[in-house]
Amino acid sequence: MENTLFDRTFRDSEGNIVIAQPPNLPLIVGIVASLLKLIVTTEEINLALDLVAFGSLYTWAWQELFEGVNYFRRALGLIALVALLVWKLQ
Repeated sequence: MENTLFDRTFRDSEGNIVIAQPPNLPLIVGIVASLLKLIVTTEEINLALDLVAFGSLYTWAWQELFEGVNYFRRALGLIALVALLVWKLQ
């Protein structure tokens, strides 16, 4: 099989096209904490959930950026990381 740009962008080491994967633990924790922030209105708990959500989503983005199975997943991690930092710095 040729090693084309398409292959490097969308295929993993086994030759499978990988765009979406089952979510891993940091992504699940980040999504659940973000959803709980919408439900819980207590200031202290909301702040704790915000920290947990940001930390887990940051961890997920960092892992995708450096350990993603293909260039698409790594680009997804970079975009998510930049978006998280921009969102927090506003």
